[in-house]
Amino acid sequence: MTDAPTARDARFVFTCLGVGFVAGLMSGLFGVGGGTVVVPLLVLVLGYGQRLAAGTSLAAIVPTAAVGVIAYAVNDSVAWIPALILAAGAVVGAQIGTWLLPRTPVTVLRWGFVGFLVIVIVSLFLVIPSRDAGLPLTVVTVLGLVALGVVTGILAGLLGVGGGVIVVPVLLLLFGTSDLLAKGTSLLMMIPTAISGTVGNLIRKNVDLPAAAIVGIAACATAPVGTWLATLVDPQLGNILFAAFLTIIAVQMAVRAIRGRKTAR
Repeated sequence: MTDAPTARDARFVFTCLGVGFVAGLMSGLFGVGGGTVVVPLLVLVLGYGQRLAAGTSLAAIVPTAAVGVIAYAVNDSVAWIPALILAAGAVVGAQIGTWLLPRTPVTVLRWGFVGFLVIVIVSLFLVIPSRDAGLPLTVVTVLGLVALGVVTGILAGLLGVGGGVIVVPVLLLLFGTSDLLAKGTSLLMMIPTAISGTVGNLIRKNVDLPAAAIVGIAACATAPVGTWLATLVDPQLGNILFAAFLTIIAVQMAVRAIRGRKTAR
């Protein structure tokens, strides 16, 4: 792990704790794994390489998502069978993603993800989710969930995100699911996805386990707070907040893609 910080001092520990606290709050509030917060902070603040940051983030997502699922399950906001279907596809996709990670130009990957986020952001202002909407299973729905799971797993392995930033908006926009159900289901799907991706990354020595443990434990403390806030927020306001969150991520990815291209020159 040549692109990991060598100093494991108090600054390192407190920084990892701070990253975890923020990631856990975002995870519970938006149903994401927190990788969209963890990866850039590990890179910018602690000087991690992009790939090691992605692998470390994915490992930290496992306990974070588990705590988030429990909090959403208490409010009956988890679609268990659809989540397992998503997970089945995502486990396969995560292995593909971790295999592609060292072989894919990071700049190309970032720009593709930015384009996807722009489409999602615009769509979130066109659809207002109902808190009563469910996720009924049909042949078409099952096939759609499997496909969504595979794509999500691939991106999880490549970007170090748990996939919630993809699954939540797709469940809202294409499957008509309620916002809380989409978030709870997304978090459950992330657990086997993140485990699968982490196993692949461990084999390839692409995980800093001590950092992942600190970030993950800290995130567990704030994930329930984020979940509680999600239940208080009106669905329309929730869409606006989620769109703002995605906008920050898209801008961040675009800036890093531009910097990466200039560095390559």
